[in-house]
Amino acid sequence: MSKFIILVGIIITLVGILFYFFGDYFKWIGNLPGDFKIEKENFRFYFPLTTMIIVSVIINILFRLITYLIK
Repeated sequence: MSKFIILVGIIITLVGILFYFFGDYFKWIGNLPGDFKIEKENFRFYFPLTTMIIVSVIINILFRLITYLIK
């Protein structure tokens, strides 16, 4: 379990570094078709449905790969 937590920490750190240095290349995240944006005078609603599904699939694949490699 401790190896898994360390790997998750390393992955989160690497993703943070990528967004910090290469943030201009990731502007499409949150602007995909299926991401709902409703803006009115005094109201903003943003629900990134497609982005959440893609991120969920990527995280699921990474976790399965990590657990397969650890065993």
